[in-house]
Amino acid sequence: MSLRLYMHPLAAYCHKGLIALYENGTPFHPHLVDLADDRQRAEFYALWPIGKFPVLDDRSRGCLVPESSIIIEYLARHYPGQVALVPADEDDAREVRFRDRFFDLYVMDPTQKVITDRLRPPGEHDRFGVAQARDKLRAALDLIEHEFVRDNGKRLWAAGHRYSMADCAASPALFYANFVIPLEDDHPQTAAYLLRLMERPSFARVLREAQPYLHMVPREPAEA
Repeated sequence: MSLRLYMHPLAAYCHKGLIALYENGTPFHPHLVDLADDRQRAEFYALWPIGKFPVLDDRSRGCLVPESSIIIEYLARHYPGQVALVPADEDDAREVRFRDRFFDLYVMDPTQKVITDRLRPPGEHDRFGVAQARDKLRAALDLIEHEFVRDNGKRLWAAGHRYSMADCAASPALFYANFVIPLEDDHPQTAAYLLRLMERPSFARVLREAQPYLHMVPREPAEA
C-alpha cells in the first residue's frame, strides 16, 4: 500500500482528506499521530516541519503532499475513482475550488478560532478575536443559507447537483460550526445540507471513527 495519511481523527482537515479517500475507496494506510507524545511529534515534524495535518505520503511516486485541498487534487489526478471530486470542465472546477476555499477560510477557520479559545487557561482568552470569528462565521453561514433558499431546494450539494471537493470541505466545516452557532436556529437549509453530508457513507464513516475522540471537543466556553 503506497499511500500513507498522517492524521488525527479529530482534525477537521483530516476529515476532509479522509472523505475524499473513502468516496473512491482509495487504498491507503491511516497513520495516527499523537502530538502530545514527544516521539511521535518529533517524527512528524521531521517529516513536515510545519506540523499541520493532514499529510499524504505517496511512497510509490516519492511524493509528500500536505494540505487537504492539494491532497484531493493529487488523488483526483493520480488515483482517480468513480466520483470526480474535481470536475474536468474548467469553469465547473473553478467553482468547486472557490467553494472549497470558502468553507475552509470562512467557515472552518473562524470555527477553529472559537473552539480552540475554549481550551485556553483562565485569563488567557481572546474575547475580541473570538467575537470577530463569530461575526465572520455568521456572515458565511448567512451567505450559504441565502444560496440554498434562493435555489429553492434545487441544489443538493455545495457547487450544484454533483458531489465534489467542495462538499468534502463543507462536511467537517459545518459539523464543527454547529458546535459554535447551532444551524437549526437561523440556518435551517444549511442544517438540512449538513444532514445530507452526514448521511453520505464517506462522512458517516469518518464520524464513526472520530466518535471515541469527540468528547475532547469543548462545547461550552471556558470561564475567563
